[in-house]
Amino acid sequence: MDLKNAALSMAMFAFVLSSMIGMGLGLRVAEIVAPLRNWRLVTLSLVANFAVMPAVALALARLLRLDESMGIGLLLLGTAGGAPFLPKLAQIARGNLAFAVGLMVLLMVITVGYIPIVLPALLPGVSVHPAQIARSLVMLMLLPLGGALAVNAYRPHLAASVKPALDKTANISLIALIALQTLLNLKSVVAVFGTGGILAGIVFLAAGYLAGWLLGGPARDTRLVLGLGTSQRNIAAALVVASQSFDDPNVVVMIVVVAVGGSLILMPLAKTLAPRTN
Repeated sequence: MDLKNAALSMAMFAFVLSSMIGMGLGLRVAEIVAPLRNWRLVTLSLVANFAVMPAVALALARLLRLDESMGIGLLLLGTAGGAPFLPKLAQIARGNLAFAVGLMVLLMVITVGYIPIVLPALLPGVSVHPAQIARSLVMLMLLPLGGALAVNAYRPHLAASVKPALDKTANISLIALIALQTLLNLKSVVAVFGTGGILAGIVFLAAGYLAGWLLGGPARDTRLVLGLGTSQRNIAAALVVASQSFDDPNVVVMIVVVAVGGSLILMPLAKTLAPRTN
């Protein structure tokens, strides 16, 4: 591995680990469990994230005739739910924050078991390693999250003191990851503008929000959360799988394109959707 790829790998692992640990240090198990007692809403949330979004990714790849690697990148995003950034978006939009936290963790946990099972079935012509994918996701996401939850439960003062540094590390490493990925694959990123990749990413994000809004129940605050939570995919999980199971850099490029698009679209959208105060 050359120096550039080593720097890219370090940025990715720094982002995944710091975001998982930082999130766990700010949560309690009771906060996660309480909003998930509405079984109807939970079921609809799972349908939106793990049935609708993979179907949307496959449909867009076919309709827009995306390059196979870009289609795989979009599909990885479609199967990866539980974005760590969801509670922040929900807070900005003044949605149901408790539901946002519970939904995020639920989707993240299911993603770890879902991707290794579903991805080989959806990509029969592509060689993937389900056991390796599951092991990587467990080691890089679930174990750090579980350990951080335990620290917050038994050493809350320590968790509170460490969390800001980890949140800052996650933000910086994500910026570094996107920058390095763009620079190392500049030709591939530029080439996306000559394909349907940009359009696919925008439609994918819009379809996610629409699906979540329609399936989010009668209350506006849960509709907001499920809309944002379905549109904002788990970039960390998608990158882990892409980097360890696929050699074509365009798979990661597509994930980066949607990640950047999501950042540029969903933050202003959340602010726009927030109820006005008199």
